[in-house]
Amino acid sequence: MFPLCSDLRTDVLRLKDVAAESPVNRIVYLDGHATTPLADEAADAMAPYWTARAGNAQSPHARGQAVAAAIELAREEVARLIGAQPQEIVFTSGATEANNLAILGVAEAARRSGSGRNKVIASAIEHKSVLAALEELANRGFEVALAPVTTDGVVDLAALEALVDERTLLVSLMGANNEVGTIQPLAQAARLVHAKGAMIHSDLAQLAGKSPVDVAALDLDYASLSAHKLYGPMGVGALFVSGLADLKPRPLVFGGGQERGLRPGTLPAPLLVGFGAASAVATRDMAEVSQRQQVLATELLAGLAARQVRLHQNAIDAPRLPGSLSLRFPSVDADEVVGRLASTICLSTGSACSAGQITVSHVLKAMSMSDGQARSVIRVYIDRYTTLDDIHFAAGEIATAVMGVSGCHWVSDPVGCAHEVHTH
Repeated sequence: MFPLCSDLRTDVLRLKDVAAESPVNRIVYLDGHATTPLADEAADAMAPYWTARAGNAQSPHARGQAVAAAIELAREEVARLIGAQPQEIVFTSGATEANNLAILGVAEAARRSGSGRNKVIASAIEHKSVLAALEELANRGFEVALAPVTTDGVVDLAALEALVDERTLLVSLMGANNEVGTIQPLAQAARLVHAKGAMIHSDLAQLAGKSPVDVAALDLDYASLSAHKLYGPMGVGALFVSGLADLKPRPLVFGGGQERGLRPGTLPAPLLVGFGAASAVATRDMAEVSQRQQVLATELLAGLAARQVRLHQNAIDAPRLPGSLSLRFPSVDADEVVGRLASTICLSTGSACSAGQITVSHVLKAMSMSDGQARSVIRVYIDRYTTLDDIHFAAGEIATAVMGVSGCHWVSDPVGCAHEVHTH
């Protein structure tokens, strides 16, 4: 498993120009689950805070106070995106840190409070940063458990309810999966978790900015965000801590009093301003962009069908992120397909955070796929900047690569390569 074009952020930002200048060197980026291109609005908003408006928000002079005001405006935009209050947003270096702060920080706060609750549960398809945090809790003597998911990649609510008991402190359930795009039933999960007196955290890195989120309506206690997954800059994220949450996380690092002591350190003003600008754009354009992404996803599937590519679309019966596709090509090595496409189409076979690990996706395994089936899956995410022409080009390139790996040809082997679409 390996993501392609992980070091091509500059090229990603120049996609339209590259395509226009030279079709031979064209690169189409379809790996938006790994990262999204920086929005023009975010880049423009950030620019002066590197130079002309640079300053430390902790400084008492005019420049410092102007930076502090810009950061608070960004906090308001991030809060608005997810239906939170600005004071409930704690800025972090990304969703990985936010996940750790929520899980490890709440666990430590509970231990110190003497609550007696020492069980933490997550779904089996969580991001590695959540699963690794649970492993650390197990090493510290906490009880941990994983809730199974259906073959469509949705948490089994009945199984989750059976796991939650009077000893349960926290349940962590992602908003949307980073490999198959399935949207999880957060509202139902929150109800059953709270009914047992436990709290709920959600990793919203893939959901926020792509699909509507209202943390208050969902009744979440904690939620993690990542700027670069919603067309903001890398290196910044946030943790939502509900004002109604029973426990405030203990900090993981110590220093100054920034972010109410939960995340000390000088705030990176340019990154936060970009995060805020990207959040504002997402709030404004989400409905229109989502509709367009769905149209392009349908067009990509139609293009592959027209070229007689055999494929199974995973998780088709589950709610999914607009523009997200998980495609399984029977008896085809997905890594080889992605490798053949490396110079033209940016795709991946699994979570970008698992780069370099030659292991079967834990997400696909949790969905009851065999090793062979899991190794034939490619994930696609069509972002807000993808064009119809990009999709037409990608369909041809993907079809050629898949058929090249499988040994099929469009005309000479019509039976062996006949179009076949299955839902599971």
